[in-house]
Amino acid sequence: MEAYYRHSLTPPQQAAYHAMKTGFTALAPRFPVPLLDRETLSDLFFLLRLDCPEIFYVTGFSYRYAPGAENAELLPEYLFDKGKIRQHQQALSARVEKLVRPLRQLTPLEQERAIHDFICENVRYDKLKKPYSHEIIGPLGQGVGVCEGIAKSVKILCDALGLWCIIAVSENNPAQGVKYRHAWNIVRLDGQYYHLDATFDATLSQPGIVRRDYFNLDDRALFRDHQAPLYPLPACTDGTRAFYRAEKRSFTKIEDVCKRAQMPLRKDQPFLFQWRGGALNREILLELVKALEETAQTRGRHAAVSYNYPQAVLCVRFPRELPQEDLVAQEADADREA
Repeated sequence: MEAYYRHSLTPPQQAAYHAMKTGFTALAPRFPVPLLDRETLSDLFFLLRLDCPEIFYVTGFSYRYAPGAENAELLPEYLFDKGKIRQHQQALSARVEKLVRPLRQLTPLEQERAIHDFICENVRYDKLKKPYSHEIIGPLGQGVGVCEGIAKSVKILCDALGLWCIIAVSENNPAQGVKYRHAWNIVRLDGQYYHLDATFDATLSQPGIVRRDYFNLDDRALFRDHQAPLYPLPACTDGTRAFYRAEKRSFTKIEDVCKRAQMPLRKDQPFLFQWRGGALNREILLELVKALEETAQTRGRHAAVSYNYPQAVLCVRFPRELPQEDLVAQEADADREA
């Protein structure tokens, strides 16, 4: 398990971090921590739970101290009683082991993809934002979650496989319609760091279509539609393992798009690809739709295209009937204001 945020703390902060982790793990009703101000303790509480998603059962805390004391007494607020927490811990431990057992013989890249696809296929974004949706108990126990719970679930599954993974967090930006902070992951493969946003991909995915628009992106691509990070992150500089580029489904010529569309058209499967032939503006989109429609008509089909503009990823279906809309924009971020 990578305790990424702990490494950046000062010695007094690390001592408080350690005291919190020890007390929460023991399910103690109260325990001493170094006397730091409330804001610092709250930040450490947040960082601890990013490093340790298994601490899913603490929702907050209060604390008290005597004048002149070196320590404060921290009183955790637990989501359940001690017996119920133990039951959930056992159930989640068994769930994690069941999920990772068949992945142990895979390569790290294959493990990462399996975890990502599990989220996209089995976890529904919780628009009601129930308390457990922010923790692993939501995605892994209830099949629902928000970005924080999903990122924590990805991390705990990666941790179980020994795959280096951390949780990244960005600030909100009301001026751009971003109401809340957002969380995703960074993984390390062969010494290089990559962004992995299973939440964004899950909100784009549909039955039978797993989206990997945000799989192993570099900084340049990821921050096209993500806000600046709240805490410093490792630099992600390698763009060669982004899914569509690695799978040779990233095109610069319309004729190449139409050529690669032939096989999914014959198999009646959706066709996903990335456009890299200049800006994905309205003119290019219409040219792509026209060319794909002409290609589809050679087999008595039509082209229905949806697109993720920031990542220039297009999803093409080939229905028999003329679609009501042949071009639909998709929004990946479920928390963005309309």
